[in-house]
Amino acid sequence: MSIDLETAAKVAKLARIKVEDDALPALADEFNTILGFIEQLNEVDVDGVEPMTSVTPQRLKRREDVVTDGHMPEKILSNAPDAREGFFAVPKVME
Repeated sequence: MSIDLETAAKVAKLARIKVEDDALPALADEFNTILGFIEQLNEVDVDGVEPMTSVTPQRLKRREDVVTDGHMPEKILSNAPDAREGFFAVPKVME
């Protein structure tokens, strides 16, 4: 696949980037270079390769998924404009 000047201008317009007409050939060449790199990546055999989250193998720290009140309800409610009986008080929206 090759990017021509018309396609480069269209991509620039879609990206809301102002590109002068004399800069379009360089932009098209840059797009073609990027597409060339992508084609090289498509040639790599990745069958059986696990996806990585980091270059070093590591396990994410996990905690038990438990609902709590944060163990500081007074501190949290101190910022509320109106709090009653340990809850945020808000105006009634519907009757």
